[in-house]
Amino acid sequence: MAQEQQVGRKVALVTGASYGVGAATALALARDGFDLALTATHAQNLAATLAELAKLGCQALALDLDLRSQASIESVAAKTFERFGRIDVLVNNAGANLRRKAVDVMPDEWNELIAINVTGTFFLTQQVGRHLLARQAPGRIITVTSTAALIGQSERSAYGISKAALAQMTRMLAIEWAEHGITVNAVAPGRLDTPSPSRAGTGSNKAYMEAMLKRIPIHRLATVEEIAGAIAFLAGPAAGAITGQTIVVDGGLTSA
Repeated sequence: MAQEQQVGRKVALVTGASYGVGAATALALARDGFDLALTATHAQNLAATLAELAKLGCQALALDLDLRSQASIESVAAKTFERFGRIDVLVNNAGANLRRKAVDVMPDEWNELIAINVTGTFFLTQQVGRHLLARQAPGRIITVTSTAALIGQSERSAYGISKAALAQMTRMLAIEWAEHGITVNAVAPGRLDTPSPSRAGTGSNKAYMEAMLKRIPIHRLATVEEIAGAIAFLAGPAAGAITGQTIVVDGGLTSA
């Protein structure tokens, strides 16, 4: 049975919320009056995010999520509904990364990447979509993709393909669910200033970073707060007529 909630407060489910874009998005949505269900591969990793949310006075639920597991996906949806009785916004932020030359990608690496980034994300979105349709309630689906879905990059083929699939998922579901008041959009970050494990090697490589910054017209990395701001906008009332779109936040990288 859902616990009592403050009247008028909406609920957002944010995946991959232990750090970076996910954590920043959770804080942005809390400031906008949302209560939150947050996921991480291991829920204990959400402690820092939960501590910040407590200061903002919102209700928050921490959940384990393995996007490779349908049982885990269904459990997250069920526990969120049990706790809050509703989901108004889904932010698909969790995902896997892979930096590998195309000729070196192994089948098990490919399968895991697609299982997490595409299959798991689709079926979590399906769970939330079913809930919204059953409630006959409007809602927002927002998926974090990447500029790797929009432009060619070396050693990023598998990752870019997986993110391009999410961009197409966004367009397809936007059309299918439009008549039900559900908007479906994506945010594509460019190069980010984030503690992501995928940046452990390149972030400390001075020559790599200097070359990268030269390619970005604003000559700096985007912040996770800037990505979160775009997501919060799409979750808010001013974005009600926006659907099927990908908002690119890349400092001009894909325009250069």
